[in-house]
Amino acid sequence: MTGAKYITLDRNQIIHFRLRTADPSYYPYGKSIAGAAIRIFRSLKLMEDAMLIYRLARAPERRIFYIDVANMPANKAELFIEKVKEKFKKEKYYDINRGGIDARYNPLSADEDFFVPTRGPQGTKIETLPGATNLGEVEDVRYFRDKLLAALKIPKDYIVEKDKSPERKANLSQLDAKFARTITRVQQQIEIGLEQLCRRHLSLIGYPAHLLKELRLILPDPSDTFTKRKMEIDEQKARVVQAVVATGLFPKKTLYKEFYDLTEQQIEEIMEELKQEQSEMQSQELEQQGAIGQQEMEMEQDAASQDAGRQEVAKAADHERQKELQKEGADARIVNTLRRLRKQIISESQNGVSSKVNSIDRIIGRNIKNP
Repeated sequence: MTGAKYITLDRNQIIHFRLRTADPSYYPYGKSIAGAAIRIFRSLKLMEDAMLIYRLARAPERRIFYIDVANMPANKAELFIEKVKEKFKKEKYYDINRGGIDARYNPLSADEDFFVPTRGPQGTKIETLPGATNLGEVEDVRYFRDKLLAALKIPKDYIVEKDKSPERKANLSQLDAKFARTITRVQQQIEIGLEQLCRRHLSLIGYPAHLLKELRLILPDPSDTFTKRKMEIDEQKARVVQAVVATGLFPKKTLYKEFYDLTEQQIEEIMEELKQEQSEMQSQELEQQGAIGQQEMEMEQDAASQDAGRQEVAKAADHERQKELQKEGADARIVNTLRRLRKQIISESQNGVSSKVNSIDRIIGRNIKNP
């Protein structure tokens, strides 16, 4: 190419999203998803164009003009038919330049109708020739359409809705899971290309290499039915593994290999993580038990302190009661002594009895609460 300009790209600037295949002729980029459908699509396109042309050519109704030429010679009859044709070939229209009605050539009129010269008693007549009656027959187009869908691995029931019966719904569920496996295969290759793209971008902006190795990009499942079936299979597999573990016939490493397709390194990592989780759970249980024991000890100490306080209060109350009882006993003894003294004074002396007796009464009233 003269004067052409080329841009040189580094191999790290290009990422290939490839579908690998066993055919070596497509190495190293793989085969396209639509590779098997290109030729079928072209055939379908040509078939649709041919059907459209056929409909346009055969769909309109045509008329047959039987024109009586009487006893005209053949050459004159032919000229007469051409003259009649000219009348039908021209269509009338209004000419704004000339201000009148004029006729112009209509090229479709000659292809639509037929003119047939006749002789005899039947005379001139016009008959209608019906258009194509098989326009609804498109089996050939359907054949190429179904073939195209099969090449693209798309279920036909996704595009064509024949009925709404429960059997069709169940069939759609099965086809959905089957089609999801095809989409998953494509998604795996897309994930590889996107992971390469993300790693190169993160590497350019300065992320460390050990983090880039752990980068994983996972696209969502293409179908809920497919996800549900995977969950059911995983649940059944877990039940079988649990039953086999209960028998004790096989070690756990063997079960990891046979049922989960894990490598030795993955098994070691899983068992190490399980040990760490068990130790963490045990430490958490010990911490919880210690916290519960400490709470119980604190509660017991609080209860003991409350009991001691109540006992001290009870002892103080008892001591005060004893003091009151002792005081009441002393008061009673003093009262009895003063009363005896009062009686003795009254009995021994007649003079000044009233003053002494009043003095003793005042002492009893001042010092004794309940004389």
